[in-house]
Amino acid sequence: MKYNSVFDIIGPVMVGPSSSHTAGAARIGLAARNLFGKQPKWAKIYLYGSFAKTYQGHGTDFALAGGLLGFETDDIRMRDALNIAKDEGIKIEFIEDSAKTDHPNTVRMVIGDEEEQLEIVGISIGGGKVEITELNGFELRLSGNHPAVLIMHNDRFGAIASVTKILAKHEINIGHMEVNRKDVGKEALMVIEVDQNVEDEILLELEKADHIIQIAKIVS
Repeated sequence: MKYNSVFDIIGPVMVGPSSSHTAGAARIGLAARNLFGKQPKWAKIYLYGSFAKTYQGHGTDFALAGGLLGFETDDIRMRDALNIAKDEGIKIEFIEDSAKTDHPNTVRMVIGDEEEQLEIVGISIGGGKVEITELNGFELRLSGNHPAVLIMHNDRFGAIASVTKILAKHEINIGHMEVNRKDVGKEALMVIEVDQNVEDEILLELEKADHIIQIAKIVS
């Protein structure tokens, strides 16, 4: 395995005990919150494999809750996240699921409020690094290590070009991009990892591009 830095080996600055089960879980929870665009009022969290077996002892439960509250991995409030969430009226349910998954550290989070809900699947791959592999039924590959824009759009000619034209105008370089759709002519999802955070003014411009339904961003 190739490491880019010493932090790939020892993990991030974090509230422990585990870089994969605690820091990684916190980052998945934070990604879910960012994609939802606000703090959810409830969460159903399905844990698989190693996560399901050790989530209480390794702090996966409070880490996921901390991420939903917007806490970074080194936030000293992390260990009290479950109590803080309860005090703020967030109902969190943990479900141990015995279904087989491709990775042992897998979690499926369904979060929402009175108006809408969102579902993501994330895996913690070690050293605090994570991947989001599914969003509302769309397969994707999102590392969470880079700023990203996720764009739900109608599968129509010109939708992708209208988005990339705006990013190019603002000199935003695309590091990775993928597009997934459920069926021809139906809803599709663009996942665009970029080299710098995208300002809200640019997001508003992207929302006016051709065939766009909804936009969310992840800040690095």
